[in-house]
Amino acid sequence: MASKPSIPKGTRDFSPAEVSKRNYIISIMRHHFEKFGYQPIETPSFENSDTLMGKYGEEGDRLIFKILNSGDYLDKVSTDQLQTINYKQLTGKISEKALRYDLTVPFARYVVQHQSEIEFPFKRYQIQPVWRADRPQKGRFREFYQCDADVVGSTSLWQEVELVQLYDSVFTDLGLNGVTIKVNNRKILSGIAEVIGASEKLIDFTVALDKLDKIGEDGVKKEMLEKGISETALQKVQPLFSFTGTIQEKLEKLTQLLSSSAEGKKGVEELRFICDNVTKLGLQKAILDLDVTLARGLNYYTGAIFEVTAPKEVDMGSIGGGGRYDDLTGIFGLKDMSGVGISFGLDRIYLVLEELNLFPETVTTATKVIFLNLGESQTFEAMKAIMLLRNQNIKAEMYPDSAKIDKQFKHAERRGIPFVVKEIEGSNFTLKDIHSGEQFQLDLHSLISKLS
Repeated sequence: MASKPSIPKGTRDFSPAEVSKRNYIISIMRHHFEKFGYQPIETPSFENSDTLMGKYGEEGDRLIFKILNSGDYLDKVSTDQLQTINYKQLTGKISEKALRYDLTVPFARYVVQHQSEIEFPFKRYQIQPVWRADRPQKGRFREFYQCDADVVGSTSLWQEVELVQLYDSVFTDLGLNGVTIKVNNRKILSGIAEVIGASEKLIDFTVALDKLDKIGEDGVKKEMLEKGISETALQKVQPLFSFTGTIQEKLEKLTQLLSSSAEGKKGVEELRFICDNVTKLGLQKAILDLDVTLARGLNYYTGAIFEVTAPKEVDMGSIGGGGRYDDLTGIFGLKDMSGVGISFGLDRIYLVLEELNLFPETVTTATKVIFLNLGESQTFEAMKAIMLLRNQNIKAEMYPDSAKIDKQFKHAERRGIPFVVKEIEGSNFTLKDIHSGEQFQLDLHSLISKLS
């Protein structure tokens, strides 16, 4: 007996209703991306390994799915190398490609490769799947979609202001109240590391700090100590763990804390510009907050960083994030090309909308009306009517087989089809509303009007 098929952990099948809901979210994002002037691009699902490796830090590199070379992938590996089991050395021999980890690094590669065709500043959006060899859990999958908006070729902080507004517009349209857009600046984190005497441990410092919401204050301190950050440095950084007040009050505290760091002071001024202008312009539904512990543990961020959290009544991690990267394209040979971008976590946003019951009922309505199959005498007339209905953008179909009427009605009910044409007499149609049980005798014009 054949074993029951399965899918890999961290991946999912999607039902018609689920796909409809996902498409609803994507359509709203796409509408706002284009309203803000962003243009769509797509990149391959896999890249050359050297495009991706080394761009996300040590932790990110571990989560990249490698693709085995086609054919005899052990061809280039000597017997000695196989016996030493040096996996890093071996990986380079047997795998030259990898599934993309995010959309930002492939976008940087795209910009460099197509720079002669691009008009800068270049605003692009991209909605495609990415893959991470992470441990699956609620809201965290190994295959998931990212929905990114980036602009490259401009150092203006107005881009950051606009991206906060873009977040606000999308979440407002989705009906999500109480979304918090957290903002910080990597220059501030560099300044803090400098002030506490841990500049050489900046990466370790930010990676540990980025885990605050997952492992707590004690867990962060423990990891920092393990990475060689001193007890004295931890004492100096202690105020960060209880950094309260309004945005302006936090900015003032940071100004004092970072008075001896030029890099830190620059970060504070950048943050002040963004927060002041967002506040003056106003947001519809989202809440802006300055979070000095926000680190975004990716090495390519150099300026403002963002993270979006769901409303408090939903137990969910971040549903979006991004930031400024001044030298990302430099790793591919194109210097002085600053960029900034944000990402929406489609899968987590879906779970939040589902939990809060925010999907409109019409989202999952597929077919509006189904014509019962009443035998050859009526099927041709039914198909003629169905063609006219479809031309009026009314979703219509006919039950394909000659089956018992009861079976056909149950099929319509199970699929959630609201209307059934149960009989055709000459130019008149008997239409039944499945929910109310009402029946209507209508000519074709009236049928179209009713279903519209």
